[in-house]
This record gives sequence, C-alpha cells and structure tokens, in this order.
Amino acid sequence: MFAGRASAPATTPQNCSATTEGEPDPELRRFSIDHDKAYVLPSLRDARKVNPDLFLFSSPWSPPGWMKANKSMLGGCIQKRYFPSYAQHFVKFLQAYAAEGVPIQAVTSQNEVDTDQDGRMPACLWGQEYEIEFISKHLGPALEGTGLSTKIWLLDHNYNLWGRVICSLDDARVRQHCGSVAWHGYVGRADRISKVHAAHPDVSMHWTEGGPDYTRPNYATDWAVWARTFSEALGNWCSSIIGWNLALDERGRPNIGPFNCGGLVTIHSESKEITHSGQYWALAHFSRAIRRGARRFGSASASSNLSHIACVNPDGKRVLVLANPGPARTIELRAGMMAVAVTLESDSVNTLTWQT
Repeated sequence: MFAGRASAPATTPQNCSATTEGEPDPELRRFSIDHDKAYVLPSLRDARKVNPDLFLFSSPWSPPGWMKANKSMLGGCIQKRYFPSYAQHFVKFLQAYAAEGVPIQAVTSQNEVDTDQDGRMPACLWGQEYEIEFISKHLGPALEGTGLSTKIWLLDHNYNLWGRVICSLDDARVRQHCGSVAWHGYVGRADRISKVHAAHPDVSMHWTEGGPDYTRPNYATDWAVWARTFSEALGNWCSSIIGWNLALDERGRPNIGPFNCGGLVTIHSESKEITHSGQYWALAHFSRAIRRGARRFGSASASSNLSHIACVNPDGKRVLVLANPGPARTIELRAGMMAVAVTLESDSVNTLTWQT
C-alpha cells in the first residue's frame, strides 16, 4: 500500500534515453526496452521475489523527442498528430515489460503535466484538452483488447490543479477509461483532494510523488514533517503513498534534473554506506503497520501540532500513526470504551496498534 517510487509495493520505472532519438518513427520500428534489461528489469524482478504483491506504477517524463514540437525530450510539448503512435508506444512498453515478467499495474500519460521545467530536464507540457483527448480517444482504446489489466491514472501533478481534475473527470469519455487520480505534494494543500472526492466520490486517489532535499540540514531527521505530509494525504482520500526518489548518492545522483533531490536512502558512491532519510523513517511507520485494503476511520485531537491517521486493517487490527514535532508530552488516547496514557518523545513518530 505504501512504497518508494522505485520499490515495493508501488513503484515507478522511468526511462529517459536521449534528447532527440533521431528522425520521426511513427511506426515505432526503433522501439526497444533493451536499455532496461541490464539493471531496471532484474531489480524489479528481484523486488517481486521479496514481495509477490508488488504493485508497479509507471509515469513517463517525456515522449520521444521526435514527437514534440521542439524535437527534444527537454521541455516542450507533444504534437497531436503523434497521439496514435504514442498510445502504441505505451502498449509496446507494457507488453514488453509483461513479457519480461514485470507487469505494470498503472500508468499516467505524463509526469507533471503543468510544467516544462524550463527545458532543463526531460519534461512535457500537457494541456487539459490534450490529456482528455489522449486518454479518451487514444490510450484508453489502445489498451482495450490487449489483455493488459493496466489502469490509467489522471494528472500526476500538484494539489493546486484540483479544478482541472474535476473538469477532466466530468468528461464521460475520460471516465470510461480512467477512474483514479495521481497527486504530487509540492504546491497547494492536500485538502484540495477532498474537493475532487466530493465531486467524484467513486474515483480513487494516489499520492505519487514527494521527496526531500539532500542539502537540507534536517534531511535525515525530518520524520515528523513527512509523517504529517503522509497523514494529510491519507486523510484526504489517498489510498497509497509513493516517495521519490528511492536511492541516490551523496550528491543526489543519478537524478538528471536541476534540483537537489534526495533519496529515501543515500548510498555513498565510494564507501557504499547506506544512510536513511527522515522520509524513509516516516514511511516505515505507515508501511509496516497499515496493510493494503485498510480503511481509514475518524480521529481527532485538541492539539493542531499533533498529526495523526487511524486505520483498520482487513484482519481487524487498528493502527494509529502519531507525529509529535514538539517537546515530549503525555497524551490520553481514547477509542470507544478504552482509554490509555501514551508518552510521546519530542520530535517523534509513533505507531500504536490494537485489536478489538
């Protein structure tokens, strides 16, 4: 239910090979996943051995450069005349991965639809009309009849685009092929997701990207901050959490973007020492106790400085994750006829479980 963007149980294979990729190839004669066979596919197969219930989510950073107006994978936008070819590109990718023993359960048409990253990294602007047309007329129909069970998730961008999401979901053609929304947590507030839920309560929500800055002094200790972020996402109808990126080195490599992105873990390029981020430790509290299929139930606190989320697992076990970013305190936890005093250490994340 909860995972890193490149690990079990919900992950994101990403493939950026070159900025132009040669002359136009609408018949996709040059299509290949050979680049992924050395490391990506073996790693994902190994992950599935550890967790057979692995859920894989894939999101492209850019279409091939020849499909775009600027002829580059850096920034720009796709040309509509290549929509049919790009839909088939998805099908070929999904079929090729499945043939390698790595089926993909969900895709989005574009990572971060509302930015071209100033042409500094693989990216692609997707206007709302483009996304609606591509999903409803091309990608959705292309997946039908293939035998693939891959779902299409909408948007894959920030909370502040909630109005766009509602309008897109209002389109019956989109709803025919898409019943989920992917959210990033960089801009806006998580409660915007609840506005979309109110308009379309049958649509599922997923938190698909957010990550730390490895240059920040609290990179390794900001677990309470991330616990609040995750609680807010789950408290606003998200049913999964994906961190980005899984593992980078001490200088944020091999991330190719112009940002100081840190991994859930840092692997030192020379010593190979592994260190954990605050995001990692926060995610561990949620992923170790809350099982896939859990349902959230109401929780309330008189303190606005205490973040919390309460769930019941399919086996009936109750889980409460509490983050206390302030000084140590003792609280009283009440659940039905039960009451218990709980001591919270300063700047801590705490998981409590019980069976009724």
